[in-house]
Amino acid sequence: MAARRRRWPWVVGAIVALLAVALLWLRTPDLPVDELRAKYANAESEFVEVMPGLTVHVRDEGPVLGSVVMLLHGSNASLHTWEPWVQQLKATHRVISFDHPGHGLTGPHPRDCYTAACFTEVVEAVAKNRKLDRFVIAGNSMGGWIAWNYALKHPERVAGLVLVDASGAPLPPEAEPSQPIGFRLARTPGVNQLMRQITPRSMVEKSLRQSVSVQDSVTPTVVDRYWELLRYPGNRRATGIRFGTPRETATPDVLGKIGAPTLVMWGREDRLVPAQAATVFDEYIPNSRAVIYEDIGHIPMEEAPFRSVGDLQAFLGELGPFY
Repeated sequence: MAARRRRWPWVVGAIVALLAVALLWLRTPDLPVDELRAKYANAESEFVEVMPGLTVHVRDEGPVLGSVVMLLHGSNASLHTWEPWVQQLKATHRVISFDHPGHGLTGPHPRDCYTAACFTEVVEAVAKNRKLDRFVIAGNSMGGWIAWNYALKHPERVAGLVLVDASGAPLPPEAEPSQPIGFRLARTPGVNQLMRQITPRSMVEKSLRQSVSVQDSVTPTVVDRYWELLRYPGNRRATGIRFGTPRETATPDVLGKIGAPTLVMWGREDRLVPAQAATVFDEYIPNSRAVIYEDIGHIPMEEAPFRSVGDLQAFLGELGPFY
């Protein structure tokens, strides 16, 4: 018995040592800011302090005097998701995209605040920094949630609203979506702490493939971008906080208060936010219409860029000039 007691500390020590070695082997450290900026910023990139302690990665492209379209990316994405649209739109419109706090090259919110109020505050700060009066605001997924919240808070600024597979529609329990593996882990207590240090590239790729129907859109370059920008210092911690922050869902009465002309765009095969949500948005937002894309998932601007931007351009043409 005494011999067993003497061996016990050695067994515990060996287990701890093995766990430490495994952690070191699996660990995916943050990447240097300068390295990430060199790879993922471009000549159009600006780094602007829009409020104390928050420097946002912004791109402001197209004719200075053109009507403005602001693009808001989704959860764990970055402004790069809009690149196919930007290349088409900037010939005729001024296009503004930026990385939300906790995403891309922007980094965490200085108050660790990832509520609708804090996200819309940042949108307004960017609008003021860019000296905008009125503009069309478009958002995908989480970005769509931010966009419709912004349209409610600042109706005088919103010339048009575009919801691309947006979150936040009131849905019955049976329509609640499934979540990619990365999203599920980010919501799991304890595991989300480990994810601040261990984020396999394979997990990022699997989450992306679970989000889209057009698998060819998930190229090695795209996977690298999502994986590496998630490792911008502080972004993984911000992801855990954000997933732990309750997200407000709209009610029919709330959506009925949106006065801006609205285009609802959706992938029929979206497994994150089901196409039923498009019907809900279209039903309760008074001045809206919906476009559904067959064989497309959660990210139409990457999966079907030409079809989706064509529908957006038609919508913008109907609005006429807005400044």
